[in-house]
Amino acid sequence: QVQLVESGGGLVQTGGSLRLSCAASGRTFSTYAMGWFRQAPGKEREFVAAISWSGGSTYYADSVKGRFTISRDNAKNTVYLQMNSLKPEDTAVYYCTARAGEITTAQAMGVQGYDYWGQGTQVTVSS
Repeated sequence: QVQLVESGGGLVQTGGSLRLSCAASGRTFSTYAMGWFRQAPGKEREFVAAISWSGGSTYYADSVKGRFTISRDNAKNTVYLQMNSLKPEDTAVYYCTARAGEITTAQAMGVQGYDYWGQGTQVTVSS
């Protein structure tokens, strides 16, 4: 069992930056692939970024490539999402998620590919 707690959300102006953190419980964090999804009001939850258990592979949605960076610190049981050049369309609740073991590209981008979810943190980008 893994529990995930997100933090770092908030209100920022267009062009600003935020760094989201996701702290995971458990001693096996380093064996989990981790991801970030987001959900805007009235829309489906969508993939943002993912990282393999080793950190050697990362995956990004086209809409955030070049602006967002996912990283992890296995010593701290934490995964991060650095978000730069934020746009109003990035406004959403951001969810951290985890999957035991390795992950393929297809698995990384689908909500069905993950075993555990956090409660989410709100990110609001004002125009």
